[in-house]
Amino acid sequence: MRLPVTPSFRLDGKRALVTGASSGIGLAAAAALAGAGAQVVLVARGGDALATVAQAIGPAATACPLDITDLAATAAMVAAQDPFDVLVNAAGTARHAPALTTTPEDYDATMALNLRAAYFLTREVARGLIAAGRPGSLINISSQMGHIAGPDRAVYAASKHALEGMTKAMAIEWGPHGIRVNTLCPTFIRTPLAEVTLSDPAKRAWVLSKIKLARLGEVEDLMGPVVFLASDASRLMTGTHLLIDGGWTAE
Repeated sequence: MRLPVTPSFRLDGKRALVTGASSGIGLAAAAALAGAGAQVVLVARGGDALATVAQAIGPAATACPLDITDLAATAAMVAAQDPFDVLVNAAGTARHAPALTTTPEDYDATMALNLRAAYFLTREVARGLIAAGRPGSLINISSQMGHIAGPDRAVYAASKHALEGMTKAMAIEWGPHGIRVNTLCPTFIRTPLAEVTLSDPAKRAWVLSKIKLARLGEVEDLMGPVVFLASDASRLMTGTHLLIDGGWTAE
């Protein structure tokens, strides 16, 4: 009897691009991919912090300081590289405020990074793969707020709901090329970005009341899911999302 063989979670020989790699979820994603065997190009605006991360990861990591909201510079960087087999769009921002007081500046800044930059970077990576005739796995770090919403999060939720729609449409277009596009949707993770909310006792209590596992997320909780989405272990998964929310959206 021939038993089925589990598809590999390994990424040996793969090239990965990770944005927002200088801290938080992006840093954890980069470390996870490198640990699974990938060569990882780290992208973020802060060159010094990025260099520190690259040094900590080791020879598998290369630092590439870049502001991905600069679409021309981003396209040029991707075009100058060999095709990336894996993309993790982890760069993001949050400017929380009641909808009635949201400023155009906060709206534009959130959409520029969370949606516009992610859209065009994903497109450029896909172009490289299609030109080379190679498959790939493109992962957008979304949020549970891409499926629900919360107080003071109209703009943030809008950006993440849009990211979910973008991901589905790109998956449909690029599926025939063997390019998979999915989102990873975490709950509140202990990162510098979440600290503004978590440092407020009332807001922290609200967050914990919603998470059925009764604890905040850690970046380590996302490392296995990132490797899963990047690898052949998820080879029939595209145009969908992976919720890592401690049960928040179960209700």
